[in-house]
Amino acid sequence: MKLTKSERNWVLYDVGNSAYILLFTTIIPIMFNSLAKDHLEDATYLAYWGYAVTVSTILTALVGPSFGAIADKLSLRKRFFVIFMFLGALGCFLFPFTNSWMVFLILVVVSKLGFNGSLVFYDSMLIDITSEDRMDNVSSLGFAYGYIGSVIPFIISILLSVKHEALGISMTLAMKLVFTINALWWILFTLPLLKVYKQKYVRTEEDLEKTHLLQTFQKIKGDKKVYMFLFSFLFYIDGVYTIISMATAYGTSLGLSSNGLILALLVTQLVAFPCAIYFGKISKKYETGLLIKICIFAYLLIATYAIFLSNIVQFWILAVSVGMFQGAIQALSRSYFAKIIPKENSGEYFGIYDVFGKGAAIIGTITISLVTQLTGNQHVSISTLSIMFLIGIILFFKTDKLKGNNEI
Repeated sequence: MKLTKSERNWVLYDVGNSAYILLFTTIIPIMFNSLAKDHLEDATYLAYWGYAVTVSTILTALVGPSFGAIADKLSLRKRFFVIFMFLGALGCFLFPFTNSWMVFLILVVVSKLGFNGSLVFYDSMLIDITSEDRMDNVSSLGFAYGYIGSVIPFIISILLSVKHEALGISMTLAMKLVFTINALWWILFTLPLLKVYKQKYVRTEEDLEKTHLLQTFQKIKGDKKVYMFLFSFLFYIDGVYTIISMATAYGTSLGLSSNGLILALLVTQLVAFPCAIYFGKISKKYETGLLIKICIFAYLLIATYAIFLSNIVQFWILAVSVGMFQGAIQALSRSYFAKIIPKENSGEYFGIYDVFGKGAAIIGTITISLVTQLTGNQHVSISTLSIMFLIGIILFFKTDKLKGNNEI
């Protein structure tokens, strides 16, 4: 499928921001472990990391829907998008400039808030830049090229950190270069989208006063399909984002090799690229709902397998398995939601989508953190993810049978 200029530039933002999220799932938790290892035990380190991720998602949940509603009625989607994107990139840049594990965790919260907040508006742009019949494919291409594009600055980052002595620079300078490169990569791949994006759907003058968050929930309750989807999404995507946020921290807490963990998650990106494209292509042949069910069931099996993980080979198997379905479940969920909501309220609705998605990852991260801290056993805490995926797939089966108010 040949992309339009707007579609192509929208996809490029995924290429830019994915560089940050790859750092967040690999190098950043390892840096935190290095700063905190003399102050915190392994289980406590995992718990504190989970708490920081939780705080960032709570903040996103608080600001996302309200800012989305304002963007819908005042055509401010692009402006809010830029503000959050720069907040995330700034936080990314500042990571190597602190030696305090507490300050480092504060930067985790700030940068993750910027990243999550930018996605509220980026996801809602999908409705403006493409047609409904192309949404599955365009959404999948965003994740696919994000995965493969993020590998480029990541490999540069690894080479700088491993070969810094051969280059005649200190490790401290190498890490500053690593995060500067990734922050600039994120910003530069945002610029093409800013040049072409125009918000097509704006709330009418009569709707200007109807922007209260509680009124939005009332509207959603009036559309049973949207309402049911969000609760299904809350459970299954919560598990997905928890795995993304906690994978390296979990492996590190088990004493697995940092280099092995990083390489395994790099393989995840490489596997995710063709798999996301494949799911985007077959979405024209099979219903989006059926493909989402397949992905949730696959994640249920993956989460169950993770309970028994104990060595780096098993972690590699886990990483490849996650890569096969990670992009597909995120991309198809995004386009599925975009098809069943009113277009003129996309910013407001995607703000709530983020509450139930990345915001709802609070459940996963806080549960793993608390169970790990209470039991001192990481395997027990990871078992809670299987329960989330099981609930998610049951609810989604019920959701997919319903007809939405915005479906013909």
